[in-house]
Amino acid sequence: MNLHWTPADWELDFSFIRASGPGGQNVNKVSSAVHLRFDIHRSTLPPIIKERLLALSDQRITNEGVIVIKAQETRSQEQNRADAVARLIEMVQGVAHTPKTRRATKPTYGSKMRRLEGKAQRSGIKAGRGRVSE
Repeated sequence: MNLHWTPADWELDFSFIRASGPGGQNVNKVSSAVHLRFDIHRSTLPPIIKERLLALSDQRITNEGVIVIKAQETRSQEQNRADAVARLIEMVQGVAHTPKTRRATKPTYGSKMRRLEGKAQRSGIKAGRGRVSE
């Protein structure tokens, strides 16, 4: 399932906080870090995607079904905001992708023979390691 989804503005709740870490006086003055909150239950996502998101064991998902993403990589509030939305979309698309189901196959006759020849050769090597008797 390939999902091309972008969240609506009303689905996203942004709060801006001061970033932690280095940055000098700028860190103390400017609230450039972003907390993005996304309620899975209220979203416009298909029900199967909602179920998969809620089933994830991800520390960014609260018990109430809210995804909280903190972005503070850059000194720009807008870039952090875009980064948080991109990470949310990446998370949803990761859940939307379903891997192919594996079908069991039999080994070919040739591969069986090569395996048995290798085993016989190795057996001969090990048999030759015994005590030498004259």
